[in-house]
Amino acid sequence: MPVALALSPHLDDAAFSCGGTLATLADAGWTIVMATIFTASVPDPKGFALACQTDKGLGPEVDYMSLRRAEDRRAAEALGIAPPLHLPFREAPHRGYGAPAYLFAAPRDDDDIVGALADTVSALIKDVSPDLIFAPQSVGGHVDHVQLVRAIGHVAGDAPILWWRDFPYTVRHTQPQEPFGSRFAKLPEHAVHYCASAEEKKALACAAYATQLGYQFGGVEGLLRRLADEARSERFRLAGVLPLQAAVLFEDHAAVS
Repeated sequence: MPVALALSPHLDDAAFSCGGTLATLADAGWTIVMATIFTASVPDPKGFALACQTDKGLGPEVDYMSLRRAEDRRAAEALGIAPPLHLPFREAPHRGYGAPAYLFAAPRDDDDIVGALADTVSALIKDVSPDLIFAPQSVGGHVDHVQLVRAIGHVAGDAPILWWRDFPYTVRHTQPQEPFGSRFAKLPEHAVHYCASAEEKKALACAAYATQLGYQFGGVEGLLRRLADEARSERFRLAGVLPLQAAVLFEDHAAVS
């Protein structure tokens, strides 16, 4: 049975950006391992880190990341995949990024997390032994996405990578930041058009992230409108060669740019 590993920066990124493809692979018999990197609970958050939960109506006594991990488990169930893995790295607001603008600026000089990320991702890939990896292109330029892309660049391995275009940044801005745009432009593009059943699973999975829907989309209806903008399609840049089991699924939708 082939295995796919989705490396999600945050608790929603994989479902938002490639949930339709993951559901499609699961329906075809693949084992899907969805691993989220930045999921650590931080006791007694302060400043901007605390505001990231209080502005969603969650008091300082609430373990915000615990809520989000539970949402992620419900999302994985909706996609029809295995319970997700949650890695113990802190999100950017807990690493010194003290305002929204800093989340989309260059990484801080003292944010020396890339080495630890690379070691952890390398160990995870060795343990899972995936036939195919999914990872973000960092469209939108969020610093956590950027640091993960940098870390993956330090990881040796033979598994092909489908680099996804990060939703909702793909529909929020006509020209979103693309810090690695020139690098990914050199890779062939694959557009995966999934079926109505996979679309329904993706919508249910994305709606499971209830703490995010209000500020990201204005609620569930806004989420569904944004997903509709993607026209039941997810786009990737491919590094390596697709395994036969995936190529058969994707071959009708592959386009080399």
